[in-house]
Amino acid sequence: MSLVRLNIKGISYSQTQNGAYALILNEVDGDRKLPIVIGAFEAQSIAIALEKEIRPPRPLTHDLFKNFADRFDIVVKQVIIHKLVDGVFYSSLICERDKIEEIIDARTSDAIALALRFQAPIFTYKNILDKAGIYLKVNPKKDDEEQDSILVDDIVAEEIEAATFEQEGYKDKSIEELHNLLDEAVTNEDYEMAAKIRDEISKR
Repeated sequence: MSLVRLNIKGISYSQTQNGAYALILNEVDGDRKLPIVIGAFEAQSIAIALEKEIRPPRPLTHDLFKNFADRFDIVVKQVIIHKLVDGVFYSSLICERDKIEEIIDARTSDAIALALRFQAPIFTYKNILDKAGIYLKVNPKKDDEEQDSILVDDIVAEEIEAATFEQEGYKDKSIEELHNLLDEAVTNEDYEMAAKIRDEISKR
């Protein structure tokens, strides 16, 4: 399977999912966007890493990981979003120490926050982009510099949210199925997914 390189396009706040954000990744050699729902802490960490001028007074968790890795000569070489199951993206950190590579499982939001700090490229497989990628037009009147801002326009954010929610497949689930999924998410400590399912149950 061929790898496709991604760049970070921006972050948008979810209007319907409390405390959730959509991270938008952009296909480097194409027009497709890959929206990924992430939590508020991870969104803040990614935004701080994107804004080079912002320096928190104390290291965030991802900064601590970077400092720890630097001290022990561990380098994150790349991040690969390698699987998509029921709307959940699975990622791996490709790390190297003493010329020995190791693959470490990570949440996609954490993996991307670390990729920014290590200046490591982000990849996904073509079949994942074919399945979950969407086409969006981010205000064509703005120049490229403005288009690369961290926060995405509200209209685009709504499109992303609708596409993301649809790809997660919760709309077709019954209330009983949603409750089962909620229990499973809590058991797996996947609180981001639990919040999304809870919000859908509340809407019903």
